[in-house]
Parts: sequence; C-alpha cells; structure tokens
Amino acid sequence: MRMLSKLMSFLTPFVRSLSKGVFQAHPTGGGVLALLAMCLAASPASADRIKDLGGFQGIRSNQLTGYGVVVGLPGTGDDNLEYTVQSLKAVASRFGLQLPASANPGMKNAAVVLVTADLPAFAKPGQRLDITVASMGKAKSLRGGSLILMPLLGADGQIYAMAQGNLAVGGLGADGKDGSSIVVNVPSTGRIPEGATVERAVQTGFETSPGLTFNLARADFTTAQNVAASINARFGAGIAEATDAVSVYVRAPQGGDVRATMMSAIENLDATSAEPSARVIVNARTGTVVINSAVRVSAAAVTHGKLTVRIDERETVVQPGPFSQGQTAKEQKSGVAVDEEKHPMFLIEGGPKLADVVKAVNAIGASPADLVAILEALKEAGALKAELIVL
Repeated sequence: MRMLSKLMSFLTPFVRSLSKGVFQAHPTGGGVLALLAMCLAASPASADRIKDLGGFQGIRSNQLTGYGVVVGLPGTGDDNLEYTVQSLKAVASRFGLQLPASANPGMKNAAVVLVTADLPAFAKPGQRLDITVASMGKAKSLRGGSLILMPLLGADGQIYAMAQGNLAVGGLGADGKDGSSIVVNVPSTGRIPEGATVERAVQTGFETSPGLTFNLARADFTTAQNVAASINARFGAGIAEATDAVSVYVRAPQGGDVRATMMSAIENLDATSAEPSARVIVNARTGTVVINSAVRVSAAAVTHGKLTVRIDERETVVQPGPFSQGQTAKEQKSGVAVDEEKHPMFLIEGGPKLADVVKAVNAIGASPADLVAILEALKEAGALKAELIVL
C-alpha cells in the first residue's frame, strides 16, 4: 500500500497536466509514467457503432420482378407449353412479325422465366443490377440461354429497370437413352451479373423530409435512449429523441449534402447496447440449446433418471421323453427386465450465471433431449428466470 501511495503521488502532477492538455517530458521518464496513468484510468464501457444497431427509415432496397423469355437453349426448354408459345408470339410481335394463330413453333430451345432483382437505396438511372432468372415451366436447364429484353417492375407496377443478357448457370443435368439421369445443383436457375439497367430512381424523401428516423434492429427502450443520448452529446441537446423502443427521431437540417454529412457522423458514433432479455432457445429436433448470459436460475433441486423396460422373446425346442410317443414342439419364453438409472438430487444454488447453469446441467448427465424436459420443469417451477423458446 505504501508503494502504491508513492506511485500515485508521483503520477498526480502528470495526470493534472494531461487534464489541462499540457504535457512536458520528464528527465526521470515522466512520459512513460503519464502513459501508465492513462492506462490506469477507468476504461469506457464496451459500445457498438450506431450503424450496427439498425438503419434509417426509408433508406432500404426495393424488390423488382418481371416475366421474360430465355432463348437459345440446347433442347432443354419448355417443349410447347401454351403460355411459352404465347410469350414467343408476343416477343415476335415487337418486331412486326405476326405469327398466325395456328402456328405452333417448337419451343425446346426457349423457356419462360421469372426475373428478380434488388434495387438498392439511392440507385440512379444508368446503374447496373445483378439479376436472378428462374424457370416457370418444364425447362430442364437454362444453361447456354440468353434473356430477351424485358422490364422489371416494382410493387407499384412501375418500370424501374430493364434486363437482358446471357445466363450463368451453376447447375447441370444429363439424360441417358435408357432413362437414367443425373442433376448437379439447380440447372433451372441462373444469374446475370449486371444484367439490368436502372431506368427510374425511387424517391426516398431524404432531402426534404422534416427529420430522419433511426430504427433499431432489435426493440429495446434502453438502447434507444442510449442512441439518442449519444447523438445529443455529439450535435447538441434536443437533436434526437427516442419515440419508442425502436425509433429515434433526429432533427436534421434541410439539404442532401448537409444530411449526408450528419448521417455519416451519426452512423460512426458509439452507443451502449442494452443487455438482451434472458432467453433460452431450444431446438427440439436437433437437440441444440442456446443460453444467453442474462439467464439466471433461483435455488432449485433437480433429479433426473431413466426407466428402461426391456422384453426379450425367444423360442426353445422341447423334446418328448423316451418311449412317450410324444412330438417335438416349440416353447415360447419371455424375459422382462426393468432398468432404472439412479441419479441423486442435485442442488442448484440461487442466482447463478450462465457458466453455473451449464455446470449444473452437465453434473446430472442430461442428454439434449432430457435437457429440454429439465428446462421446461424449471420454468414451470419458477426457478428459470428467462423466456423459454422451443423451436
């Protein structure tokens, strides 16, 4: 204690100089001692970046979908499906070619498909999107096909992109003349990297809305308050306020450039995330059990055992006595045994943490299936202070 007091008395001048923003080298190694003083100071609590806790409302991707035709397939197409024929006639009519109603062109080299894509936030006309193409009909494979120009629509029915290009298919299939076949992965689905061009931007109201709303990925009143406090500490009191367990409203000035700068600064601020609520997740099918660090168990006594009933059936041959004129016969013999595993009652002390819970469960030798029954019993008894979720 005496050595510690001397050390602290020696460090005090350097700590004071640091608090004033003044630091001078000391001939006896004051720079090293000042650094040591900074290390001895209380370290801040662990925190997460605000951008990792959620996102701003309205700034999200939008799903696009469309209906099109893939041509150029090596005989693996839809093979004369009615709507495939109609689709091909519609494509031909774009170029002034009118096929008669009785025409029934072979369609083994074509397939009707659904095309999907994600339109990122702030996507502008001219930008490229990756698209996914999936067969709607009987096409066995889309390998080698090309998608004909087709529109991609949003949920409002408006055209937001145009798609076209050659498919990249990861799967393959092959058929033998004797009927045998082999399929690797999914050949009826493919991708076209940068296969769509954005034609219309989605209006987000980012520049003109009265304010911005930050939504947490996980609802928690404490975390929402911490996020608002972190923003107010950086930009001033009253700039942000938590409106509920998910949303934090931010009063932002008008103008895209000013808001972009402000949002960049907000996203990189640190905010303490509240400890999650106590939960025990049990997957009864796989036997997986996940217990988070907030789980507590009050004092409880647990015993667990198994009762196994085993019945053995066997046949024996019975021979008649000599000169008895009897006949050889079969006789059924059954063996019934009961095996009960004995486990002494195990005491769980009150208020243990996660490590203690795991040790207690391992001590009674419970299998994953038995663990589910034990946790449910603890929950019913009021000893398990957590939400029990069984998948």
